[in-house]
Amino acid sequence: MSHSEEVNQGNRFEFGKNWTRFLSTLNPDRIAAAELSLKQMLGVENLEGKSFLDIGSGSGLFSLAARRLGARVHSFDFDPHSVACTKELRRRYFGEQDPGWVVEEGSALDARYVGSLGLFDVVYSWGVLHHTGDMWTGLRNADLAAAPGSKLFIALYNDTGTQSRRWGWIKKKYNETPAPLKPAFVVLASATLIELKPFLRSVATLKVGEYLDTWKTSKQADLRGMSKWHDLVDWVGGYPYEYCTPGEIFDFYTGLGYRMIRLSGGNVGLGCHQYVFEKLAPGQPSAGTAPAAEKTAETISA
Repeated sequence: MSHSEEVNQGNRFEFGKNWTRFLSTLNPDRIAAAELSLKQMLGVENLEGKSFLDIGSGSGLFSLAARRLGARVHSFDFDPHSVACTKELRRRYFGEQDPGWVVEEGSALDARYVGSLGLFDVVYSWGVLHHTGDMWTGLRNADLAAAPGSKLFIALYNDTGTQSRRWGWIKKKYNETPAPLKPAFVVLASATLIELKPFLRSVATLKVGEYLDTWKTSKQADLRGMSKWHDLVDWVGGYPYEYCTPGEIFDFYTGLGYRMIRLSGGNVGLGCHQYVFEKLAPGQPSAGTAPAAEKTAETISA
């Protein structure tokens, strides 16, 4: 089924349209935050001489960050509006025909397509594969593009049991809601299920001003260069929606010949755990146990 058919049937959120609106908020500070996020998670100072595959490029911000860090970048997304966003960022910062940055439409679920792209030094997919409708196939296909010794950097929603299943229902209802009512749906869901506790806590502690400041520079914006409002829209509407535990991801990728080198997202709740794996060369021994999650929680994913 095509992207537009899934959207018309209420089975897919239009991530690309949300990211198109996000581009108007993009500034040097957000770009710098994205670059810092990549450097910290990958444990590098730059990506000079490296190839970088962005599976589900979304706004294109992290493709841009990787390119600015020196990587040769290949970006693709299932959503044509996301492809247009990524192309726009390439045009703004590197020109229409930058030979070091390819942008195209493609599906993470298409093994033939992903396998045709070749092998990369970094395979990146932040908050994407749990929105494909078949997360485990997407996770397996990401391996097709990973060279021996490469790093795989992914972020996936945490499984919190009945809470996750309840949010799956909410997201489905959002996508079935008529377009004019969707902003009100986001406000209502955010106000009652996400922002109410932080707001009441700020009232009780006489720190309402600090709470309001989070809408200017949210924790997420500080860490990854994103926007709180656009993240909320993405969170409430983000469907298809799947989730997993760190143990499941550890077992899955170690079974494919990887070792985990970083797990970030302690006390993450419904948000994303961030994982960095290294693909081992044939015969290279793997690490047998998963590291503990770092205490750097991402509470709302992008």
